[in-house]
Amino acid sequence: MGKDNIEKYSAGYALLKNVAGFWHNNVFYRKVIVLGRENIDPDHHLIFAPNHQNALMDALAVLFTHKGQQIFLARADIFKRKPIASILYFLKILPVYRIRDGFSSLKGNDEIFQKTIDVLKNKNGVVILPEGDHAGYRRLRQLKKGICRVAFQSDEATGFNLKIKIIPVGIEFSNYSRFRQVLTVVYGKPIEVSEYFDHYKESPERALNELRFRLSNEMKDNMIHIESEDDYEAIDELRSMINGRFSDDIKFPKLFRDRVLISKLNLLKSTDPTVYQRICSLSLQVKKKAKELNTNYRLLEKKKHPLGWLIAGLLGLIVTFPLFVYGNIFNLTFLELPNLQIRKIKDPQFHSSIRYGLSLLLAFVFLPLYFVLSLLIFSPWWMGWLIFLSLPLSGLFAWNYYLQFRRITGGFRIRRLIRQKDNDFDQLRKDHSELITLVAGL
Repeated sequence: MGKDNIEKYSAGYALLKNVAGFWHNNVFYRKVIVLGRENIDPDHHLIFAPNHQNALMDALAVLFTHKGQQIFLARADIFKRKPIASILYFLKILPVYRIRDGFSSLKGNDEIFQKTIDVLKNKNGVVILPEGDHAGYRRLRQLKKGICRVAFQSDEATGFNLKIKIIPVGIEFSNYSRFRQVLTVVYGKPIEVSEYFDHYKESPERALNELRFRLSNEMKDNMIHIESEDDYEAIDELRSMINGRFSDDIKFPKLFRDRVLISKLNLLKSTDPTVYQRICSLSLQVKKKAKELNTNYRLLEKKKHPLGWLIAGLLGLIVTFPLFVYGNIFNLTFLELPNLQIRKIKDPQFHSSIRYGLSLLLAFVFLPLYFVLSLLIFSPWWMGWLIFLSLPLSGLFAWNYYLQFRRITGGFRIRRLIRQKDNDFDQLRKDHSELITLVAGL
């Protein structure tokens, strides 16, 4: 599979996508919530436009949340080495040349443009990240014109018969870099590019700007967009304090709860700026003090931490400790080894991409090895199978064991702070309570 036939179905690619997708959706993330799949019609000529905040993981979020073999456009400088270029073409990625790649290289975009038309005609679906590059902020930045230009020129080159549609895509990560987080992907309603054909024929630049403006607004409607730069940290943290416990909610996902919260704060900023500033100030104060006292918002939400429950939980941890140790065979291999490479990566938005890629690569190496060893060491054969299958299950148990350990030790810590009548903790609880009350009043 090369550039010339990249739009054709590839059985090898399909197999790799299924395996990598299973690891992505079930191991790397603890839950993947997908909304708006009904907006994707495989019989249409589609361009997908996701927000770009988390490097490679944004593209994978689109790739692994609906069927098909979409084609991705990426910057051309990563294609310089032929072996790497061959791999990228197999992965169905096409290069886009920019002025910084050299003015003469821009001619290469003519060939890519023709290939993009082939892809659209074949109904693969093209994925273009319209912000151009990534940034670790929950905010949509100004879109590049490239995605609109591709849509218009592709339709124009085929006599305006393709009737291309652009699907705005909102992507949200409960945490950008950690393992076992929640990924939410929202596919918005398709934008009919044909609605702008008359304007395009009169003034291409005007039509490009109109389409870009609409796409930007509809992408914002399907993602978390914090407009304020001055109060960004306070609002971003407030989402975790108020809606953190709803991270796994499918019926009313946290992404929508966060959007409602941000919308109310935006309104409050204009109607009652004093209360708005108080909420932002409290958000930062609670964040700072909670970190200093080594506690979290879930623990602060609980009015009581019954001693009997904490002791029972601690006994449960002691009893199941051997299973925790066994489960870490899986976790240390696939979750902790990639962390050794993270220290070398300066851009934190690449951390999850490195973690995912290395953990998947290690899975290809170690899982067959563990399977063979299980069959060789344990007898009869079905016992070896059970031992092998128990590795990932015990790994998930070990991960939840660690979370439960933090909750229980955190509960004991809070009881100690209350018993000692710690002034800092008393102030933290008062600030947190006031913050919750003010937000509830919205």
